[in-house]
Amino acid sequence: MTCQTYSLFVLSVIMIYFGRFGNSLILAQLQNDIDQLKADFNSSHSDVADGGPIFTEKLINWTERNEKRIILSQIVSLYLEMLENTDKSKPHVRHISEELYTLKNSLPDGLKKVKDLMDLAQLQMRDLKIQRKAVNELFSVLQKLVETSTSLKRKRSQSQRRCKC
Repeated sequence: MTCQTYSLFVLSVIMIYFGRFGNSLILAQLQNDIDQLKADFNSSHSDVADGGPIFTEKLINWTERNEKRIILSQIVSLYLEMLENTDKSKPHVRHISEELYTLKNSLPDGLKKVKDLMDLAQLQMRDLKIQRKAVNELFSVLQKLVETSTSLKRKRSQSQRRCKC
């Protein structure tokens, strides 16, 4: 995959994944709009290949449906932020923005979940007060972990029993 197709690929994955496109005509129109956007940004410039992809590589690590919703919602937000500073009088920019806003509205919890992860990363675990709170919550956290683990095993076991392979 060339660097010039990264944005189309990511946008296509996002939109198809969330069921936004059942119609290939819409995707074809979006491809034309993205091609025009590439020209606006001069994305055929040689430095585009430097450092590899910025989004598609990250999608590889997110495998579960709910996980993908989180990372894809953040990618959509980044595209929207990028497009905020472009010429909205151009029809192709407006069309891409509208499609991305529609997707963003279908992902109301993604930003909250990412914020939660960022808050966890910022916790000062050397702080005695934080440590005390964490210890008080340890049993409850372990309970949730065991419940989640048991639930996953049960789902796997049930699906294996259903399969008459």
